[in-house]
Amino acid sequence: MAKSNIFIVGMDDFNRKKLESLPQAKNCEFHAALEIDDIRNVEQYDIEHLIGKANRNMAESGLSVDGVASYYDFPGTVIAAILAEQYSLPGPDLESVLKCENKYWSRMEQKKVIPDHIPHFKAFDPFNDDAYGTIGILPPFWIKPIKSFRSYLAFHINDERQFRTVMPVCREGVGFMGDPFIYLMRQFGAPPEIAEMPESFIAESPISGWQCTLEGYSFDGQVHVYGVVDSVREQDSSSFAHYEYPSCLPMEIQHRMIDVVRAAVLQIGLDNSPFNAEFFYDQTSDQVWLLEINPRISQAHTDIIEKVQGISHLSVLVDLALGRKPMPMERKGAFNVAGHFMLRTRESGRILRIPSKAAIEKLKKRQPGTYVKIPVRPGQHLRELRGQDMYSFEIANVFIGGRDQTELLDRYDEALAVLQFDIEKDPDPVIS
Repeated sequence: MAKSNIFIVGMDDFNRKKLESLPQAKNCEFHAALEIDDIRNVEQYDIEHLIGKANRNMAESGLSVDGVASYYDFPGTVIAAILAEQYSLPGPDLESVLKCENKYWSRMEQKKVIPDHIPHFKAFDPFNDDAYGTIGILPPFWIKPIKSFRSYLAFHINDERQFRTVMPVCREGVGFMGDPFIYLMRQFGAPPEIAEMPESFIAESPISGWQCTLEGYSFDGQVHVYGVVDSVREQDSSSFAHYEYPSCLPMEIQHRMIDVVRAAVLQIGLDNSPFNAEFFYDQTSDQVWLLEINPRISQAHTDIIEKVQGISHLSVLVDLALGRKPMPMERKGAFNVAGHFMLRTRESGRILRIPSKAAIEKLKKRQPGTYVKIPVRPGQHLRELRGQDMYSFEIANVFIGGRDQTELLDRYDEALAVLQFDIEKDPDPVIS
């Protein structure tokens, strides 16, 4: 029996190995519609070129195309939806993906069904000299592009002076993802009031509390959530310190979040698709807040879910790409808890030395199951990294499993002693 061929937009070695270890790999083969280097750390996004290249790669493979998917944010999820539509393959409706990806459009849809669970928001044009006066939200508030990922160009604004200070940065950087995203919306049928709007940023009143991500999917009009991952931020910072699975939140709070995301996903019309939904739980007000819905699995969670469940949620992505309901994941992993730790620096500069392979191998022998990714290289300047948040640089990813949270954190402390970087700091090295 011939195997099904699934083409991935943004294939990388880390997740290729995860895909090839799935039970479905007995009957599937995985190929790159686009490689990770096509969509990450690039100078610009030429969407027409990327779609053409993906089509050529699939055609020149000489294989049947039985499924298309992506576990990466823009432009991965949008290109995957376009390709699935072109090949008449299972997948979400493109408009529903665009609704999720466009932060303003998504909020407009959410407001119709869950108004008590989203912040006040207002779109604005950063090129308008009176932009601050058009927002109408008292500071503090957050600003971010209508299209971005990983908190790119997201700033916490305390007053008008700070707003005006960051506007040049916003104007310079908004086109990086904004221009190709507008092209996609205009080419693929977004309504004119969205595709032609001059506003490219959104301001939102602050929401806070315990942050977590719901991993789920929608299939044949039914919304399912199969896991909740805690998102732990650095102390006195908006940057993530680590993800931890499973969540420590009470089940009653998790179920409230599930009810909220179900209503939002159905309103947006996202179906036959995985999703991850970011939430805050404000314990003081006992309020559940929806931050955003992403029409994909979070690839940042694949390893930690696998450590606990025994199988990564790439399994969900594969089943949906083939048009079938995902099989349930049981708790059969080697660990009770798992964490994805992001080692960061707030000081910019040039990388002189990264941890050696020998040091990392020694750590892995002491900690079975630990995996380390180094996304930087010697000679690279940290400001060359694309898609970072505006307050830190991510220089390592460490995936750890443990019996409990105490062992997890102890193992990360041990890893920190091994993961030594030398960075030649800039004269003014701190991100502001």
